[in-house]
Amino acid sequence: MNSLVKNSSVHHRRFWYIACESKDLGKQPIARTILNEWVVLYRDEKGRAVAFQDRCIHRNFQLSKGKVKNGCLECPYHGWTFNSEGTVVRIPSEGPENKVLSSRKAISYDTIEQDDFIYVRLEKNSNYDASPFAMPHYKEKGFKTVRLFNVFKNNVTNCAENYIDVPHTVFVHDGIFRSSENKKFKAIVERVGPTVKIDYRNETTNVGWFSWFLNPSGGEITHHDYFHAPNVTSVEYYFGKKEFFITSHSVPVSDTETHVYTDLTFKFGFWNLFASPIVRYQGQSVIDQDIEVLDNQMKVIQKYGSDFSNSKADIIHVLIESIRDEVAAGGDPRELPNKSHEIEFWI
Repeated sequence: MNSLVKNSSVHHRRFWYIACESKDLGKQPIARTILNEWVVLYRDEKGRAVAFQDRCIHRNFQLSKGKVKNGCLECPYHGWTFNSEGTVVRIPSEGPENKVLSSRKAISYDTIEQDDFIYVRLEKNSNYDASPFAMPHYKEKGFKTVRLFNVFKNNVTNCAENYIDVPHTVFVHDGIFRSSENKKFKAIVERVGPTVKIDYRNETTNVGWFSWFLNPSGGEITHHDYFHAPNVTSVEYYFGKKEFFITSHSVPVSDTETHVYTDLTFKFGFWNLFASPIVRYQGQSVIDQDIEVLDNQMKVIQKYGSDFSNSKADIIHVLIESIRDEVAAGGDPRELPNKSHEIEFWI
């Protein structure tokens, strides 16, 4: 089946997705799109994040264009007003003595505020009630985080695969992040339930402009990559006492658009005081190049389809796709059998 169809599956609705950063949700409603669903978010009188389908049940107007009054959301078309449970509490045309109309409710969604993100779940599922993925070391003592947001014109599967694809880095990010040295690398690739883990071997100094700072001794780097169902990638580097993490939540807006929230979290000791601007610049430079590549990939997919020819290193992608396919089919990726592969590749 074409991935453009698979990625729009209703079964993805049972997972948590980032709708916005906490700081972006103030006194007035905001609109978001997740899995082609229009969502309106606002804060109630207690400051809690509330999410509804962005549609007034009266005459189908976008609630995100309305106003928040006393913790309730008012539609700007006819003034129908919804409380934080989605229940209609006021219909101006029916007079000032309206009672709560429990039979008239907006479609509401669960929210969780975690790590200064607001997550939305479009559909409850008692068989898969996992919490949102926690951002590694966020606000933990000794660590600093640079947070980035970007829009990709591609689907979640292709975005996630790109973020933990090492072979492309020497071509797309040549000089900025790795250069081609024709060295042999080994990796252990494992699928453990809903997670793909890659344990790289032989990495030393080929990590871009700042190899002199990150790994001045030239010793072997500890490097792990992860994919966590259904949409999170995490890259971990350990350079002696220095640590660097790249964590990306890929939020499916549509079959051809993904919003990506990326945390660049690092522990550089004394250099934490000065590193944030450099980390931001370097990280965004790499992402900008990936945006260009993934935008072009989707153009080709839309014209010629999504059939791929795989190399040995692409077992990583195959295992990610197996998890995404299991989710799309309505299965539980936690029940997938474990698999392990040892691969060699040159970069």
